[in-house]
Amino acid sequence: MTRGAVILAVSLGYLAISLIVGMWPSKKSTDSAAGFVAGDRGLGLVVMYFITGATVFSAFAFLGGPGWAYKKGAAAFYILGYGALGMVPLYFLGPRAARLGRRYGFVTQAEMVASRFGDVRLAGVMAVVSVAAFVPYLALQMKGAGYVLEALTEGALPEWAGALLTYAVVLVYVLKSGVLGVGWTNTLQGVFMMVLAWGLGLYLPTKLYGGVGPMFAKIAAERPELLSAPGLSSSGEPWSFLAYGSAVTVSILGFCLWPHLFMKSFSAKSEDTLRRTVVLYPTFQIFLVPLFFIGFCGVFFTPAPDQPDQILPHMLMHMDLPSVVVGLFCAGALAASMSSGDAMVHAAASIAVRDGYITAGGRTLSADAERRAIRILVVAVMAAGYAFAVLYQGSLVTLLLATYGAVVQFFPAVVLGLCVRRLTARGVLSGLVVGTAVMLLFTLWPDLRPVPVHAGLYGLLPNLGLAWALSPRGEDARVAAFFAVADGD
Repeated sequence: MTRGAVILAVSLGYLAISLIVGMWPSKKSTDSAAGFVAGDRGLGLVVMYFITGATVFSAFAFLGGPGWAYKKGAAAFYILGYGALGMVPLYFLGPRAARLGRRYGFVTQAEMVASRFGDVRLAGVMAVVSVAAFVPYLALQMKGAGYVLEALTEGALPEWAGALLTYAVVLVYVLKSGVLGVGWTNTLQGVFMMVLAWGLGLYLPTKLYGGVGPMFAKIAAERPELLSAPGLSSSGEPWSFLAYGSAVTVSILGFCLWPHLFMKSFSAKSEDTLRRTVVLYPTFQIFLVPLFFIGFCGVFFTPAPDQPDQILPHMLMHMDLPSVVVGLFCAGALAASMSSGDAMVHAAASIAVRDGYITAGGRTLSADAERRAIRILVVAVMAAGYAFAVLYQGSLVTLLLATYGAVVQFFPAVVLGLCVRRLTARGVLSGLVVGTAVMLLFTLWPDLRPVPVHAGLYGLLPNLGLAWALSPRGEDARVAAFFAVADGD
């Protein structure tokens, strides 16, 4: 067999295993929304750990992370900063949301917010913003999977076909098994990615430089700007601490507000399981470190890749490595893509139906009709993500940062909504709409920003201001009952 054929065979074998693992839990799913969307609120610690960790450990980790280390040096470490701290709010908010979910039957955060403020329009707006943020984020995963397959099979499988094949597998097990299929496959994919990341992250520096230490010594001597915080910007100039700090801040504030992550509060078996998951989650960030090593390995590698995001597969294709080893890396990159993409497409479809159609639209669906509607939306969201992936040609990290600017606008509605009694629907809804519009303005036209601060912060400031200013003091019986449940009284 040719080198490309061996790599393709290994990758197809991994996809087949993922399909089997993802299909198996369908035997345990129920016909209820809680079964398909929230796993009957019975996910244990191991599955919760991997379903949260592997969901974030995406194609971005295997491509965008090394790409930033290669091109921008220390700038890549912002990922470790927000990743280690981003789940902390869920330690306090998650159990409150879980109590509310068990009492009122919530399976999405927008359902909870609409009930908290007594206004179904909030669920509708949050549904629109969520799905709009999910589509490009999903496209990032698809694009990564397609590129890796095309590069490592030496063009035997084009990028569009690679993305289509990978996500056809995801489509089947998400449609069949819901969140349980996502959880089981994420456990498989998480273990596989951990082993592969450390294997490659230690092997490549040793092969090219004689070790991690000699590699950094060479960079410090010849390219010291790459090791000086906060690293380089997209223009190649030193990244300002203001821009760096705003990127970290937006990512930390928005991290656990991603609907597919926050929804795990409604899936955990118990509050203790949820808290332990949050405490253990930062250990997943350890597995980004070897991927940064790989990016730094490429600083002096010749020939250079066409784009920074391509550095890891580019090096593997130009080194004398066994085809099976390269095939395993290809499978690992697919695992990273799939472990995030499956959770996103499942969450986006669930949100569109539960929040947009049922809660905001005031419609009623039977359990069978609801599951059927979610499955239809899974196909629609995946098609939209695929179209975006084919058309988008920019940086993966830049795309990721832009999506965080959208979800961070949920901060007043979700975080403050669970903690501050005085907020009202009028203030929160006004803040969410205006904040999202301002964020979108500065994302599409970044030159309008007076200072180089992340567009998400520009939106969050008026969002918070309006949420507070337009909320008169006072508390009614409905709000009191909501907080009584959240507080565990």
